[in-house]
Amino acid sequence: MGLKIGTHKFDFQIDDSFFEDREYSMIQSGKVAVTLELEKKETMLIGHYSADGIVSVECDRCTDQVEIPVKGDFQLIYKFGTEPSDDETLIVLHPDEYEIDVRDSIYELITVSLPSKFVHPAGECNEEMIEILNQYSLVADEDEDEEWDDDNEEWDDDDEDGDWDEEEDEGDDDGPIDPRWSALKNLN
Repeated sequence: MGLKIGTHKFDFQIDDSFFEDREYSMIQSGKVAVTLELEKKETMLIGHYSADGIVSVECDRCTDQVEIPVKGDFQLIYKFGTEPSDDETLIVLHPDEYEIDVRDSIYELITVSLPSKFVHPAGECNEEMIEILNQYSLVADEDEDEEWDDDNEEWDDDDEDGDWDEEEDEGDDDGPIDPRWSALKNLN
């Protein structure tokens, strides 16, 4: 309520205590600089969030901590009203509100800026854990030649050309083909 019409800038330094306060946070710790430019208009506020920093999460492969850089931005619109909104980017504020709690928005910005996989660079995973994974992996039990290739970040199955045998995929040698699949083959 006290903001004048125009743009207002707020800077936040996010540290470990921010993530510790979150009950089920996948982020263990971090240092992230977040900037919020809040543009106030007559009937709404437009928030431009941007974040840049590093967070610490569990490696998906070895479960040791790995530092992941985060950088991202997004926009939220705060509208004054009493009816709820289904739009994720629109937050409805009661006309009597005088504060905006931006903690959830900042946490969301940081988490959506993370990559889909959290893994150490090649060769930096906990070797003891990689050995245990190779020992108890179902794929390794089926074929003793397979083990995790840390350099290529994929399973090495000693396939020289790496291509699937197309004859195996078509199922020609497995017996009669379902007539529905036969009809689909002729669509070319």
